[in-house]
Amino acid sequence: MKKEIIIRNEQRDSFSIKARLRSFRYAFEGLNSFFITQHNALIHLLMTLLAFSGAVLFDVNKSEVIALILATGFVWAAELFNTAIEKLADVVSKDFDPRIKFIKDVSAAAVLLSAVAAFFTGAIIFLPKLLS
Repeated sequence: MKKEIIIRNEQRDSFSIKARLRSFRYAFEGLNSFFITQHNALIHLLMTLLAFSGAVLFDVNKSEVIALILATGFVWAAELFNTAIEKLADVVSKDFDPRIKFIKDVSAAAVLLSAVAAFFTGAIIFLPKLLS
């Protein structure tokens, strides 16, 4: 048993392009599963497309584009982590558990806060352009 663990660790430590490519495949499979199963993903996609369409339409500057990229990336990352946490919590227990409820609520709050930050980022960028 101990020898098997050592061998696995040695394999994990060696660099392999094939293994790196496989890890990208797993990440894309995760994105695919996310889009197929999560309804909020479509809302985030629509808002992302709207934000970047607005960036093209209003000819935003480089700093504003960077802010939009960071804000939308923050929302996407928060939503992906939230989904992973919720799925893991469901594996741990299907029954109601106030501790799991707390974990799910806090991870959902992270998505909410990131979305609010993205909203204000968009408002700061687009409102002056819309009002002028």
